[in-house]
Amino acid sequence: MSVEFKALSAGILLVMAGCASQPVPWAGGHWVDLSHAFSAATLYWPTSEPFHLTPVFSGTTEKGYHYAANRYDASEHGGTHLDAPIHFAAQGGTVEQIPLTRLVGPAAVIDVSARALKDKDYRIAVADLEAWERTHGVLPEQAIVLLRTGYARYWPQAERYLGTAEKGEAAVAKLHFPGLDPEAARWLVEQRHIKAVGLDTASIDYGQSTLFESHQFLSRAGVPIFENVDLPDQLPATAAVVVALPMKIEGGSGAPLRIVAWVPDRP
Repeated sequence: MSVEFKALSAGILLVMAGCASQPVPWAGGHWVDLSHAFSAATLYWPTSEPFHLTPVFSGTTEKGYHYAANRYDASEHGGTHLDAPIHFAAQGGTVEQIPLTRLVGPAAVIDVSARALKDKDYRIAVADLEAWERTHGVLPEQAIVLLRTGYARYWPQAERYLGTAEKGEAAVAKLHFPGLDPEAARWLVEQRHIKAVGLDTASIDYGQSTLFESHQFLSRAGVPIFENVDLPDQLPATAAVVVALPMKIEGGSGAPLRIVAWVPDRP
């Protein structure tokens, strides 16, 4: 593990332990929101129900004060969201059972956009991960790995982002977007022991997958998956710290996710 990642991990542990005598590690940096907002434009799997926000009341009450309230409806898996292990593993944990320590940690941002933007069915391979390590050093254990394909730039244009704007079961066969090769998923878990993995497409498996093998392997290993993450180009390859907190749905197989990154200011 690099000195930089060790320092970040130590800082996180101090905050989580409530050690008030230590310097706050968030000083000297800024926060970056990695979440797409939920709205009528939010993209969902072709077979899923979209997000609906229904006004209940908005205006001045009879007593003279302003009041606003809405009702929302949405599928678990859509927009920026988390896949809990139960999503693809029968004995996997549900959303509320995921340890918080799995959702907070140093980020490793692996950029494969140069290849993925030229091939909408690109599968991120072990070779891509090893290439990152040749530049930045060995991926530290307990990192949160974020895979940048460049597809966040297409959000929320369904045809460019998903490969199709059609809805329904027949549209699933028309999905085209990059994902993580199952062998690379295995490598991240078995060789680098990561905390979690996320990417800026609709699924950790590429759009044409029919067996969802990366989902299966990561879920069986208890690794949370973050999908439809907004990964801007300015997010550095190392040094950022990720906080990824899903809606705490009891028994949930997934949930809307607010994911942010703290990025240290460079001198």
